[in-house]
Amino acid sequence: QVQLVESGGGLVQAGGSLRLSCAASRSIRSINVMAWYRQAPGKQRELVAGITSGGSRNYADSVKGRVTISRDVLKNTVYLQMNSLKPEDTAVYYCNADLYPNNYWGQGTQVTISS
Repeated sequence: QVQLVESGGGLVQAGGSLRLSCAASRSIRSINVMAWYRQAPGKQRELVAGITSGGSRNYADSVKGRVTISRDVLKNTVYLQMNSLKPEDTAVYYCNADLYPNNYWGQGTQVTISS
C-alpha cells in the first residue's frame, strides 16, 4: 500500500513551465511503474508519462518533447517537469503507483494554462 500526495499545480500563462511533485509514503524503488495522468473537464483520464522501476520512461504523444518525468528514490518522490505549456494542458493531474495487482492514486493537483 502507498499514499501519494501531489503538489505544484497552479495557474500559468501559455508557454510557461510547472514542476509537479508526487510524494510517496513508502519507498518507490520497487514500485513497478510510477505515472502521471490527467483529466480535463468532460474528458477521460489519460496517461501523460510513466517511469518504471528500471528507469524506463514513456510519454503521451501530446506532451513528447515538452514534458520530463523523473524520480528521486531517496526522497520517494516523482516529478513531472512541464515546459511550453498550452491551454490544452489544463487538467487535474494525478499521480499513480502500479503495485500489481493494485493501483493507487493521489488526490490530484489542478493545472490551468491561460492563453
